[in-house]
Amino acid sequence: MNGKIRWGILSTGNIARQFARALTYVPDAELLAVGSRDLATAITFAKEFGVPRRHGSYAALAADPDVDVVYVATPHPFHKEKALLCLEAGKAVLCEKPFTMNAREAEELIAAARRKRVFLMEAMWSRFIPAMVKARDLLRAGAIGAVHMLQADFGFRAFFDPKNRFFAPELGGGALLDVGVYCVSLASMTFGAPSRVAAMAQMAKTGVDELSAMILGYDGGQLAVLSTALNTQTTCDAIFLGADGRLRIHNPWFKAEKLTLSRQGKADEVIEIPCEGNGYNYEVVEVQNCLRAGKIESETLPLDECLAIIRTMDQIRAQWGLKYPME
Repeated sequence: MNGKIRWGILSTGNIARQFARALTYVPDAELLAVGSRDLATAITFAKEFGVPRRHGSYAALAADPDVDVVYVATPHPFHKEKALLCLEAGKAVLCEKPFTMNAREAEELIAAARRKRVFLMEAMWSRFIPAMVKARDLLRAGAIGAVHMLQADFGFRAFFDPKNRFFAPELGGGALLDVGVYCVSLASMTFGAPSRVAAMAQMAKTGVDELSAMILGYDGGQLAVLSTALNTQTTCDAIFLGADGRLRIHNPWFKAEKLTLSRQGKADEVIEIPCEGNGYNYEVVEVQNCLRAGKIESETLPLDECLAIIRTMDQIRAQWGLKYPME
């Protein structure tokens, strides 16, 4: 892959549009094709973003011989099926988060990618923004000593509509799968997989979670205290608490441009790091770097970790008794 890497986008909703814009910030990325269940919808999307190829089915997009990698942007319940369609066609896949609905689906998807030896990654774009890269570097360098606790939240106010994907069980609704996954992934990045999980949730009228709090415990004694919401605007901060200080990723932490490093006996150090584009462009760069290096998964977000994150969310949902219709 010495020239431009050619992308296809599967589905045409809002997140697909954001991703199409992100590709314009990556010089060696080309948006070659879009696929939709309806050709007219694909044509409309293609005209908006100047996409030369438009397909009236997802299968046709997966079969396009000139597409190198597909971004799967469907609603949550269809991630596994559509990512699997592309993998079986030999296409590298960047799958929108949550990776899948549950661990069973994630295991199937990962097995297919490894069997076909085709690249696969969850689109946890926040892990690749410059501020998060800097935060990881600081933590690994021991800037705040041993990290004992993470506090992170992600919540917003959505007006209740039982047909909206946020609240519809048949569309994988609920705060955990939509935005809580960011917090669980951040905890995973920091401490790995938890050995203990405690969670409580307030359920919407449709039976999905609209407000929740979670505590994840780890073998080394560390704690991650997380919260997520669909009915409340939260602070959207992330704070790492260590033996020698703390590191704050400022609101919104998943697209931050500022960190504050606080250490005993020293003045706070404010670190400003611009986030170019809409933030999704950094995961595009990660995927393309992996493809050029011949990798089938990212070292920054490996598949085993994606599976562990989904398993943690399965444990959380089990404590609430939340099971989706398709499970």
